Amino acid sequence: MLKKSFFALIMSVLLIGIVSGCTQSTSKEEGEGSGKKSVKIGYFPNLTHSATIIALEKGFFEEEFGKDVKIETKTVANGGLFMEAMATNAIDVGTVGPGPLLNFYVKNPEYHLISGAVNGGAVLVASEGSKVTDLKDLDGKKVAIPVIGSTQDVMLRKALQDVDLKPTTNGGTVELYASAPADTTALFVQKSVDAAATQEPWGYVLENQAKGKLVLDWDQFAWGKDSPNTVVAASQKFLDKKGRAASYLKAHEKAVDFIQNNPEESQELVIKHLKELTGKELSKEEVASAFSRLEVTTEVNEQVIQEMADISKEAGYIPSSDIKGMIDLSTLEEVSK
Repeated sequence: MLKKSFFALIMSVLLIGIVSGCTQSTSKEEGEGSGKKSVKIGYFPNLTHSATIIALEKGFFEEEFGKDVKIETKTVANGGLFMEAMATNAIDVGTVGPGPLLNFYVKNPEYHLISGAVNGGAVLVASEGSKVTDLKDLDGKKVAIPVIGSTQDVMLRKALQDVDLKPTTNGGTVELYASAPADTTALFVQKSVDAAATQEPWGYVLENQAKGKLVLDWDQFAWGKDSPNTVVAASQKFLDKKGRAASYLKAHEKAVDFIQNNPEESQELVIKHLKELTGKELSKEEVASAFSRLEVTTEVNEQVIQEMADISKEAGYIPSSDIKGMIDLSTLEEVSK
């Protein structure tokens, strides 16, 4: 039987991501027309955005930006919405999947990848009765992905390439079916799809609540441990403001170090943060499982990002795979010295 509490949490998360943002301030002056400078940080209310969540919970952004800068946060439901918000100046900087970032960059080179955030965190799970036990078994099958052009979409296409399979949209035999992660469990129960390329904690949910079977774990799927799930993206306008990127990345590095050195406390803080946003609570088991399938890091494999762009171009998502200039790790290198 599906856990009602989990679905209530996810629906609340999606509602928050679609219709609102949440705002934090560095002082009591918020809302008083103080005219303080602000930094608008975007992220998903999702476990793969744990570095941003921990930086907020531990006050690392406030520490690094100082008392004269107001920290504003905006949560969104998917990468497309994140990039649209950045394009309209509703977000200055934050964490997002590399797929949506490069999709926007090739159309308007005003957005940059300035750090890694989370690698892995995505798995391939087969539904009960699908007879899918390895990648080759996806021939003629239907596979759920979160959003067309998403990072998990691109990862699945990479995995299919490795066994000489293609999506039906590129003349192949594997049908990709876009479905919000909150709906994928129901699709498994209804046997409407044969598998799902999804991020955590959805892999855990599909295995434990919908009788799914793990086909590729996070360190086997696509580029394995080098598969970027979330990265830090910033607008050119934000990067042009002296010192802002350095302050953000110092806080980001603090959060990454904290998670690596304090995994249990980090998980508790993420659960607390999501509960405050939604009024609902993820179980410790779900969160612990998700954290075991991802790596929080500032590192970026630039070759993998380029391969993702090449795959996106082949899929017809972008007109060019030329992403020269998108990755700018100069500030990260400076703050990491």
